[in-house]
Amino acid sequence: MTAPSTGRAAPAGAAAWLRAGRSGMFLLALLVGAGAGLGAVAFRYLIYFFTWLATGHSQFGQDGHVGSSHLPWLGLGFFVVIPAIGGLLYGPLIYNWAREARGHGVPEVMDAVANNGGRIRWQVAVVKSLASALCIGSGGSVGREGPIVQIGSALASSVGQWVKLPENRLRIMVACGAAGGISATFNAPITGVFFGVEIILREFAVDALFTVMLSAMIADAVAIPFLGDKPFLSGFPAGITLGSPRNYLLVAVLAVIAALMGLAFKSVLYKIEDWCDALWKGRPEWARPAVLGLAFGLLLLALPQMYGVGYPVMFKTTAGDYAIWFLIILALGKILATSVTMGIGGSGGIFAPSLFIGVTMGMAYGDVIDHLFGAGAGQPALYAVVAMGAVFTSAARAPLTSLASVVEMTGDFSLTLPVMLAVAIATTVSRSISYGTIYTTKLLRRGTDIDQAAPWRAVADLKVTDVMRPFRPALPIPPDANGAETAGRVAGAGQPDEIALADTVAERYDVQTLFSSESLGPALRQLAVYGRDGLPVVSPDERQLEGWVTSEGVLRALAHRVAGTIDETAHAQAADGEPDDAQATPEHPSVPLPGYYVAEITITGNSPAAGRKLGDVSWPAGTTPVSVLRDGSLRQPHPDITLAPGDRVSLLIPAAQDTEPADAEPKEAELPR
Repeated sequence: MTAPSTGRAAPAGAAAWLRAGRSGMFLLALLVGAGAGLGAVAFRYLIYFFTWLATGHSQFGQDGHVGSSHLPWLGLGFFVVIPAIGGLLYGPLIYNWAREARGHGVPEVMDAVANNGGRIRWQVAVVKSLASALCIGSGGSVGREGPIVQIGSALASSVGQWVKLPENRLRIMVACGAAGGISATFNAPITGVFFGVEIILREFAVDALFTVMLSAMIADAVAIPFLGDKPFLSGFPAGITLGSPRNYLLVAVLAVIAALMGLAFKSVLYKIEDWCDALWKGRPEWARPAVLGLAFGLLLLALPQMYGVGYPVMFKTTAGDYAIWFLIILALGKILATSVTMGIGGSGGIFAPSLFIGVTMGMAYGDVIDHLFGAGAGQPALYAVVAMGAVFTSAARAPLTSLASVVEMTGDFSLTLPVMLAVAIATTVSRSISYGTIYTTKLLRRGTDIDQAAPWRAVADLKVTDVMRPFRPALPIPPDANGAETAGRVAGAGQPDEIALADTVAERYDVQTLFSSESLGPALRQLAVYGRDGLPVVSPDERQLEGWVTSEGVLRALAHRVAGTIDETAHAQAADGEPDDAQATPEHPSVPLPGYYVAEITITGNSPAAGRKLGDVSWPAGTTPVSVLRDGSLRQPHPDITLAPGDRVSLLIPAAQDTEPADAEPKEAELPR
């Protein structure tokens, strides 16, 4: 083996080990968690930097009409100008390099997991970091959670794609990246876990849950030395209690109001986006944030507390610094400001705005209750915290994430019961009134409904190995074989291991592979593109050829799965059928099977094989029949099939060392008698 091939074999072997089993997945989860944690730290300081660059402060807006210390000559006109300047920077960045970085980002990750096998472009992490930091730093009234979810998910997806993880594991890895980002950003690992499995992955499998936990834990541990270990909302009042059990009735009423506020937030967000789309129709998208940013700047001039994420304003709210009427203005203003930021083409999340709306609206409710019922109704700050979870629950319909976020981010576990009641009621109200959530509605408007049973969910427990026709024993793959070296080359005529096949070799080609650990989602896509006669199945370490799978085998397994006969799926064998989508194109590069190729031979009337059983034909050593095409029907290569003139037999053949191009003209070969 040459030195270059040795260099290639080392990373290839490491990648094969990482995707081979649980140990590799756990190690990848740790790496992704560390990367997401560092990414969250870098993103937090990037926002602080751009905010300081624009205003002279790391956080801004909580003091009202105060101009920038870096641009004092602008006066209060700073609020109008700075969003346009920011838009002029991040608008072209998003348009030219990663358009999916526009908006709040979470729907794009959800769509990638549900419909694209977890594949996200690596550029998204870089562009999303810069664009969102610029948007928030220049006044965008959005949150950090959407960007860090997309950043962590893109990082995880890139790592998984480099390792060539099967889709079922790549999806889990993307959830790990999202969970790690949330965990590190808010010092809330439990919230990160629930966000990853409830919102991104949308399923609670034991293996997935444990893997996501690892990432969330490591991400938070990595971020704590940089961001501190205090609860994220430690500025909230401590020791707030519900008081009398009768106050649960007041919490229930608040939950209904908060649910309606969450739904209103969703509706206004997409309505304003539609208005901005109509207003800007036919004009260059890269300039949209800059030009329409002037309108957003006028909103900031009227209500400067809307500048940026808004956590300092939330702290002042719970401290009782604002009157009831101004709290209502802040809540409604945040709905409008976030919606306009998204509508003009900004980049950021909706989690923090949901918390902001809940805190201000809940505090106003608490002040009213305090005036009506006195101290026995509990502290107003209690209702602010409860509403914070209920608004997000209503908007995102993620009760577990909402419950964990409120309790964990405040550090006050005595709030568990009232928050649990509020999120349960808010979820019920939201579900009864609206179908889509604030995340899924963006996808529904594109014609994608991930709340319907996705195809991959129906076969979540099935892998390629469950539907393949196994080779007994498994065939070895030459250790020195390389897909790039064997691609496009086949055994030459006249060699000792030449395909000893009847009459005319109709076609010779290299064959693409599936891993036995892959789920059926990628198998279906690969079969549609490459697998007219089926595809070989290799072991996760790429050392053995374990079997052959066809479209019909997958369909039969699905039929058994839907019928509930799960035990039968392991015996689903290929029968016949071929893909009818001639326009199908691969979504990622194909992987040739090293050391083998497929040859198709046609049985003629004077062939010695005509009239003989397939199992009685003396094929050359190492040759394996994989399919028989008869009258347009693809059949399983059962040894008892009697070959007839016109049949076309596909054979999997070890590639000889002395080879010739695959596009060589078909040759005659004699069948040994």
